Amino acid sequence: MNYKLIFRIIGMIMLIEAIFMLVPTIICYADDDIVAGNSFAVTALGLILIGAVAVFLTQKRKTDFYAHEGFAVTSLSWIIMSVAGALPFTLSGEIPSFIDALFETISGFTTTGATILTDVEVLPRGLLYWRSFTNWLGGMGVLVFLLSLIPAVSKSNGSNMYIMSAESSGPSVGKLTPKLKDTLTITYGLYIAMTILCFIVLVIGKMPVFDAVCAALSTAGTGGFAIKNDSFASCSPFLQNTITVFMLLFSVSFNIYGLMVFRRFKEAVKDEEFRIFWIVVVSAIILISVDTRGLFSSWEETIRHSAFQVGTVMSTTGFASYNFDTWPSFSKGILFILMFFGGCAGSTAGGLKMSRAIIIIKNLFREISKILHPHKVKVVKISNKPVSEQVISTTMAYLAAYCALMIISFIIISLDGYSIATNISGVVACFNNIGPGFEAVGPVCNFSGFSNASKIVFSIDMLLGRLEIFPIIMLFNKDAWSRKL
Repeated sequence: MNYKLIFRIIGMIMLIEAIFMLVPTIICYADDDIVAGNSFAVTALGLILIGAVAVFLTQKRKTDFYAHEGFAVTSLSWIIMSVAGALPFTLSGEIPSFIDALFETISGFTTTGATILTDVEVLPRGLLYWRSFTNWLGGMGVLVFLLSLIPAVSKSNGSNMYIMSAESSGPSVGKLTPKLKDTLTITYGLYIAMTILCFIVLVIGKMPVFDAVCAALSTAGTGGFAIKNDSFASCSPFLQNTITVFMLLFSVSFNIYGLMVFRRFKEAVKDEEFRIFWIVVVSAIILISVDTRGLFSSWEETIRHSAFQVGTVMSTTGFASYNFDTWPSFSKGILFILMFFGGCAGSTAGGLKMSRAIIIIKNLFREISKILHPHKVKVVKISNKPVSEQVISTTMAYLAAYCALMIISFIIISLDGYSIATNISGVVACFNNIGPGFEAVGPVCNFSGFSNASKIVFSIDMLLGRLEIFPIIMLFNKDAWSRKL
C-alpha cells in the first residue's frame, strides 16, 4: 500500500475543499452573517493547514499505485471531505447535532438530497449555497475534478484510471481519448457548460439569480437540495419543465455528449443504454399520466408533473413539483421501480444504472438458454459489443452485495418503529441516492425523526450507493492494507 501517495492525494482534496469554501464564506460576510462566515473560515483554515502539511511531508514518495489504493484513497477522501463539510453547519449552530450535520453533508456530496431539515428556508444563504454546491461537486466527483485540473498524481497514468474507476459510476469506465486526462478535461468542461446553460435558462424563466445558481448546481449534480420548503411546487410551469429537461440530460452518460462533440452522432444514437433509458422514461411518463389524469385540471398539468417526477426519480435528483405520495398505487409502484434503475453509467445520476440492469437481464436470459442448450455458446452484448466475462462477474457480485446491504440496512432501520413502506423506501432512496421515499420520508417529509443510529446507517448507505459499494467495503479488508499486496 502506497501510504504516502494516498496521504498526498487526501491533502490535495483538503486544499481543494478549503478553496471551495471561499464562496460561501464571502456570501455569509456579505449578508452580515458573521457566525456562519466564521464557521466556514475556521473550517477552511483547518483544512489548509492539515492539507498543506500532508502535501509537504509526502513530496518524496513512490509512484506505484494500484486498484486497492485507488479504492482506499477514494473512500477516505469522501469520508474526510464529508466530515469537514459538515463542520460549518455545526459550528454556526444551524444544525447543532454533528450526526445530523454529517447526514446532511453526506447527502449533499453523494447527490442524494435526503435531508433532516424541517425548514430549509431559515438557513443563511452561505449555507444554502454550500448545500447546493456539495451536490454539484459530488455529482461528477471531487477526485475526477482533481485529476482534470492538475498533472497526474503519479507518473503512471494507470493510477488515475484506478481512481476514476473507484469514483465513477457504472460497471466499467471508458475513455473518449487515448489520454485519460484529456477525457476528464472534456467531461468536466461539458459538465460546467451544461450547468451554466441550466442557470441561464432558469434566469430567463425569471428565477432570482441566487435561486437559479443553487438550482442549477443541484440539478447538474442530480442532488436535489432545493432552497425552498416546497422544492419546486410553487415554481412556474416553465421553470418546472426546465428542471425536468436538465435532470434527464444530466442522467445521460457524458460519453454520449463527448461523442457528439467529436461529431460521432451515429455512434451516440446507437448506444443501447442511451436508447433504453429514453424508452423507459417516455413509457413511465405515459403510464403515470394516464393513471393520474383525474388529479389534475388538464393534460398539460398532468404530463408536466408526471414528467417531473419521472425525471427526478430516474435521475435520482430528488426534487418535487407535487406530493407524489398521494398518487395512486400504480403510479407510486412505477416510481418505486424506477428508483432502482437510476440513470446511465457515466452520468451524475445514482441508482443501479441502466447498463447494469441491461447486463443483469441479458445474463439472466443467457443462463436460461444454457439450461435449455448446454453446449450453445452465447455472448452478452450491449450495443452489439461483447461484454467481458469479468464485467458480468463483477456486475453479479455487485448485485449480490447491493441486495444484502439493503436488507441489513432495512433490518437495522426497522428498530425505529416506522412502517415497512417508510423503512424500505428510505433505505432504497438513500442507497440509490434518490432522496425522498414514501410515507414518513416522502417528498413533503424528511429524515429528522429517525434515531442517530439509523441516520448513521442511512449515511453509510448513501456513501455505499455513490461509490458503488466496493471502495467502501475495501476499507474493512485487511489484505487491502497490506504492504506486500
